[in-house]
Amino acid sequence: MRADLSPAAEAVPGGSRTGQTLMGLAALGVAGVLAWGAAGLPSDAGYAGVGPDFLPWVVTVALAVCGALLLWEARTGGFRHMEIPSGAARGDWPAFAWVSAGVLGNAALITSIGFVLSCALCFALAVRGLRLSEGKPAGGALQAVRDAVTGIVIAAPTYWMFTKVLAVNLPGLTASGWI
Repeated sequence: MRADLSPAAEAVPGGSRTGQTLMGLAALGVAGVLAWGAAGLPSDAGYAGVGPDFLPWVVTVALAVCGALLLWEARTGGFRHMEIPSGAARGDWPAFAWVSAGVLGNAALITSIGFVLSCALCFALAVRGLRLSEGKPAGGALQAVRDAVTGIVIAAPTYWMFTKVLAVNLPGLTASGWI
């Protein structure tokens, strides 16, 4: 225990100083990996006088600063002003599984069934997981159809905006470029 800190400052709500130190080190580690990746990007200035490596370096520096601040805070007494965490004491694994299935399904199926349908599937599975995490019923087949339609209503205009207006190639289901 450090002499310059009161016992109240040593009490760390919501976690140990070791865990907080590890979080700061993890943020610095991710910043290091990003720096390694950004170093491999070309730095030739293009549009607006910046190259393709500009934004990755901005994110790297910001993450490194955050990691250093987290580490400093953890090593000088812990997160003293942090509120005690709310919510459940344990993770909701079934809800996590539904959301993870949505994200992984989207990644696995986007090139075969297209952006719109894979994003609609992701939305439907994630919403089911989020409902379960709130203690609400997941819903039956009718709710699953509603969620899928809502996902399509959100994903289709996004797809059209990117492909038709911004000329960004996203995987489609048909060669027409509309689905």
